[in-house]
Amino acid sequence: MIGSVVGGYAIIKELGTGGMGKVYLGEHRRLGYRVAIKMLLAEVARDPAICARFFNEARATSLIGHPGIVEIINCDLHEGRPYIVMELLDGESLAGVMARVGPLAGEIVTVGSVIGQVASALGAAHARGIVHRDLTPDNVFVLVAGTAPVQVTTKILDFGVAKLTGDSRGQSARTEPGTVLGTPAYMSPEQCLGASSVDHRADIYALGCIAFEMLTGRLPFTRPSIAELIQAHVREPVPLASRLRPGIPRSVDELVSRMMAKHPELRPGSMREVVTALEAVVRARAGSFPFVVPATSKLLGGGPSASAAANTTNIQPPS
Repeated sequence: MIGSVVGGYAIIKELGTGGMGKVYLGEHRRLGYRVAIKMLLAEVARDPAICARFFNEARATSLIGHPGIVEIINCDLHEGRPYIVMELLDGESLAGVMARVGPLAGEIVTVGSVIGQVASALGAAHARGIVHRDLTPDNVFVLVAGTAPVQVTTKILDFGVAKLTGDSRGQSARTEPGTVLGTPAYMSPEQCLGASSVDHRADIYALGCIAFEMLTGRLPFTRPSIAELIQAHVREPVPLASRLRPGIPRSVDELVSRMMAKHPELRPGSMREVVTALEAVVRARAGSFPFVVPATSKLLGGGPSASAAANTTNIQPPS
């Protein structure tokens, strides 16, 4: 693909690859600005169901229009292969950050800022009738800019298995009973059971898992097989983060535990409720979250930079 022209963009280089597709750096031939272009592999593009899910990602993402969600510029076909043109991000995935800095139990404000920003963006998606359903640290991009004050912002990626609940332009994408979509380490119990009634509270559960991981440096559940992991999400009590990392404030401990409640009705009712709780933790309004991370934070300690707008590993075939 290097040197090819896709939708008016010259392909400069490959940024990343996965089992389903690749992400390329593209440059507009006339205007010169650069983008990320996510394209399915030719062999994968032969499957109509995967292509439909791929374009569903572009549609779902473009409907939201929130600065905390990666911007979709265009999508189309190139020689029979679907592609999505997205803004180019220069930063690091939250997964990369956590692998680099370890547990952040001693940085409650940093954790609150990141989780609060993601919750705000997902709240905008939910207001448009869109549920992500595959929220993981790989799907959250962290960008750092400025010096005084430092601005730490997040962008949510990969709405490839998003569910449009019927409130978005009159269309519905209900999941058939027994269909399991998502990443097992972050899947809500109702997703693990293949329930047809998965709603925005599945994203609240996944965000709780991410918060737990940021605080403790480990996942809520780790098991040797996917089947055992799914059973743990469905049946086993969620451990308290403070038992692994003493010193975590009780209010944070309780919020994370509520977010990961087994029954959806026991979780916070909305992302707005999560944000409100985090405003009290961070002691700032949500609009200030990008500016509250202290200059001494491990998160700002430097690390590998990755320019991309999505990772292709999350384009999943139908189960």
